[in-house]
Amino acid sequence: MRYRLTFMIGAAVGYVLGARAGRERYEQLRKGARQIAQNPAVRNTVESAAQNGRAMSSRAFAKVGDRLPDSVSERVRSLRERGQGSEDDWGTSNI
Repeated sequence: MRYRLTFMIGAAVGYVLGARAGRERYEQLRKGARQIAQNPAVRNTVESAAQNGRAMSSRAFAKVGDRLPDSVSERVRSLRERGQGSEDDWGTSNI
C-alpha cells in the first residue's frame, strides 16, 4: 500500500508540474530531444550499439538456441527475417 500511495503522489506532482509548464515547455523539450536524436555523433553511437546488441544476441542464440522451446526459436527466426534490410524510426538499419 505504501508503494501505491507513493506512486500516486508522484503521479499527481508530475501532473501538476507538467500542467504548469504548459504546451510551450513541452514543445521546447520535444525540439531539444529531436535535435539530440539528429546529432550525427548520437546517431552513430546508437547505430553501433544496435549492431553490437544484434551481434551479441546472435551469438547467445547460437549457443542456447537448441535448448530453447520451439516457439521461442521460431519467433527469433521470424524477427530476424522481418528485420533484414529495414530501417527504423531513427534512420538506423536493422541489419
